Amino acid sequence: MKILILCTGNSCRSQMAHGFLQSFDKDLEVFSAGTEPSEKVNTNAVQVMQEIGIDISKHLPKHINQYLQETWDYVITVCDDANETCPVFIGSVKKRLHIGFEDPSKTKGKEEFIMREFRKVRDEINAEFYKFYKNLRI
Repeated sequence: MKILILCTGNSCRSQMAHGFLQSFDKDLEVFSAGTEPSEKVNTNAVQVMQEIGIDISKHLPKHINQYLQETWDYVITVCDDANETCPVFIGSVKKRLHIGFEDPSKTKGKEEFIMREFRKVRDEINAEFYKFYKNLRI
């Protein structure tokens, strides 16, 4: 099963979803990309994933263009912007889904509040992608 997860910056939500899917099943081929990729993965996303034993520190944001000609079982957008601007894939896409989440990297305030938002979104991503994964196995 080959899955591509898309977001705008490919630095936070898509990277966390990528990490979760790989943790659920090492046999899944999981990739993530962005329509406007950031320079690096968000350090808060790395931290909150490490708190639960998932290491995404070696992940790098990638541009969606490098994946457009490939064949995918699923292409999943995790932010509204990527869902609206998702390009047409030249390769084959069996199923396209949108599972949206708020962007914790846009949270303003004290560090404690920001980290609480990252953890909340992390847990939402975990729950939704675990449901998705379980439905793959039915």
